[in-house]
Amino acid sequence: MTDRRIPVAGPSITEKEIGYVTDAARRCWGSEANYFHERFESAFAEYTDARHAIAVTHCTSAIHLSLAALEVGDGDEVIVPDCTWIASAAPISYVGATPVFADVDPQTWCLSADAFERAITPRTKAVIAVDLYGGMPDLARICEIAETHGIAVIEDAAEAFGSMRDGKMAGTFGRTGVFSFHGSKTMTTGEGGMLITDDSTIRDRVLFLRDHGRVPGDVSFFNHEVAFKYRMSSMQAALGLAQVERAEELVGGKRQIFQWYAEHLANDPRLTLNAEPPGVRNSYWMITAVLRDDCDCDRDTLMASLKTRGIDTRPFFHPLSAIPAYADSPYSKPAREQNSVSYSISQRGLNLPSGLSLTQDDVAFVCEQIGEILDESPAARSAA
Repeated sequence: MTDRRIPVAGPSITEKEIGYVTDAARRCWGSEANYFHERFESAFAEYTDARHAIAVTHCTSAIHLSLAALEVGDGDEVIVPDCTWIASAAPISYVGATPVFADVDPQTWCLSADAFERAITPRTKAVIAVDLYGGMPDLARICEIAETHGIAVIEDAAEAFGSMRDGKMAGTFGRTGVFSFHGSKTMTTGEGGMLITDDSTIRDRVLFLRDHGRVPGDVSFFNHEVAFKYRMSSMQAALGLAQVERAEELVGGKRQIFQWYAEHLANDPRLTLNAEPPGVRNSYWMITAVLRDDCDCDRDTLMASLKTRGIDTRPFFHPLSAIPAYADSPYSKPAREQNSVSYSISQRGLNLPSGLSLTQDDVAFVCEQIGEILDESPAARSAA
């Protein structure tokens, strides 16, 4: 055991962020309440090359608003990758639709275009394509399939701030793109999220739904619909503005951390790291290792051993079709039988320390400990 701990995630906060938040606490009241919201949304839209950006309470609310604006509801189906955090799917249930769990690609770990196409039924209204851990699926093909079938695409870029594919920023491929600014993310507002879109009709509808169903700017409290309260605070917006102004620094830091890991682990045949296919810039929110299926040391043993050495990790996402929350969902049983890639990778993958405070020495230490633990496995000792 050791008193030293290397956390699995963590942000980069500088005097810039502290100064902006302090300014927001002082000034953002009354007539200046939206000062940092407007600056943050404008800067985020410019960075992602989107026409509209709307700050919200979290990425879950951004997905909920997207589905509501697209009029997804009872009787509809929404396809979502089986391997993702529940927040990608829970809003489907909020609006009364049914989630359909499709398998993921073995290289990118993101939604498989082929599995998406197979999962389409006459009731399919939308697909939520998740950019897992900073990677990106074949969005050009997914969007082509979706257009053929009249299906709306929501790109869940919660984990992919700063990623790119074919020259386009993550979040810009669908009718909407959504982002998370949770404290663990590459850029953070502590909690919070963003919805981006090029569709002015969707923008107007989201602004209306975000603020209890009243027209933006209305101060008469004359609500036209029962809607939601999904508005970000001024202090969060101030923090977000400082972070997006440092966007390339933050993304560059994540990519540097991945390179340090790759120098130590990329040639180890016992595991595979995040993929970066041609045309993709992976922002590597979480550096992730997937053990080979014939590796003698299982994932849980590796995680437990790393914990005793002061290294925090977390498991790859469980398939949604495997968790109790969706045990009775009509598409869970077929997914458990068909989604072999999701079930295989989820049992062998773990997120390694990826916080922006990591040093090169920290990464070297983590990799040395991984190597030692794998070398101590029964098969490795026998081979020696």
